[in-house]
Amino acid sequence: MNLDHIKRVYLLGIGGIGMSGLARYFKHLGCDVQGYDKTETELTHALVQEGIQVIYKDDVALLPTIYQQPSGETLLIFTPAIPKDLKLKAYFLERDFTLYKRSEVLGIISASRFTIAVAGTHGKTTTSTMIAHILKDSGYDCSAFLGGISSNYSSNVLYGTNNVVVVEADEYDRSFLTLHPNIAVITSADPDHLDIYGDERHLIESFELFLQRVVPDGLSIVKKGLPFSGNIGYAKDEVCDAYARHIRVEEGVFYFDYVAEKTEMQAIPLGIPGFHNVENAVAAITVALQLGIAVEKIKSALVSFRGAKRRFEYIVKTPAHVYIDDYAHHPEELRAFLTSVKKLYPTKKLTVVFQPHLYSRTRDFGDGFAEVLELADELLLMDIYPARELPIEGITSSWLLNKMAIGSKQLVSSDDVLRIVKQNAPELVVTVGAGDIDRLVKPLKEILENA
Repeated sequence: MNLDHIKRVYLLGIGGIGMSGLARYFKHLGCDVQGYDKTETELTHALVQEGIQVIYKDDVALLPTIYQQPSGETLLIFTPAIPKDLKLKAYFLERDFTLYKRSEVLGIISASRFTIAVAGTHGKTTTSTMIAHILKDSGYDCSAFLGGISSNYSSNVLYGTNNVVVVEADEYDRSFLTLHPNIAVITSADPDHLDIYGDERHLIESFELFLQRVVPDGLSIVKKGLPFSGNIGYAKDEVCDAYARHIRVEEGVFYFDYVAEKTEMQAIPLGIPGFHNVENAVAAITVALQLGIAVEKIKSALVSFRGAKRRFEYIVKTPAHVYIDDYAHHPEELRAFLTSVKKLYPTKKLTVVFQPHLYSRTRDFGDGFAEVLELADELLLMDIYPARELPIEGITSSWLLNKMAIGSKQLVSSDDVLRIVKQNAPELVVTVGAGDIDRLVKPLKEILENA
């Protein structure tokens, strides 16, 4: 498919973080861009404000005439996350439209570019956003397709003037196997998406196939301890090709030294907190050095890096109250996040509001979730967010809560969360999860700022 001929683009599931990035990209190119999503969100509202029409009802009658017949100038994109029985998708297929997965289009866009692809069951959004920021801030430049909203640029897609593109490489549905990276990064490969892969072995095989897609003379940068052989291994607090040492927290800021064979960087202050983000920074620094970016420019970019929305995002930070929101939805992500929060605020009582994401993930990692959530002093556990899944018998938030030996724990609704926070005005509260828990952010912010 030649994207140069495309004048119109319709996206099924346009409100997804990856899909909305493609929508913005094609709008930037001057195409007419429209789409469907089942839910209105801040992101879909932002797309509408940018001139992209969005419908929220699965109704063929709402399709504009220009999208009712196939054309070589029309591109149809869908995400595997949409329901299989979506009427709009069936309509397009019945009329012999060619529908492309989001990952296929991303693969086409990146095929003719120098591609830096960041994969991992967690860490990929922050790491890819960090790499893109270093390239932008240093003047090296790049385009980027990110899996979150960059706080520095208020967008999930960046436009550059050179041939370099940074891509978040998603392992869900094996999407990242459409890419041909010049530089590949793997941040983690913990068991996840077992509804797709069945078991950990098949997940690992998929990451191995991703590394095999690195172009000849390309480079792979892999976190130490993963079952893959990369050109460069990286870690924190562990000697390898590139690693962080002397990690410390001073006045709420994480500092570390970067060590590699030919380069050392001392006392780097990281613009975002978290032990896991120190490790992400090691990967990003390693990429930047491979591109020949000067050490001082890298260091300056890391200081000014503000992360991605919903990744260790401070919502309220006052002497009386600290409120942080995070996307963590896997036990290891939760462990990294909560451990870092407790390191930053060791004397504060930690109230955790958690919304499990997917019945299958909750079932597969129930014991892991229970163990990590016991780091909370007080736990407010919401119902499981089903996303694309139907309920699984016996797998409920009550089932998960009963696994935990924690003094203060309770099942809550959204209204309960607001009521409890208003009543107790906790000094340290976090909201965590990948569902619709982010809808609580604005009202909780208002409550705590007026407490």
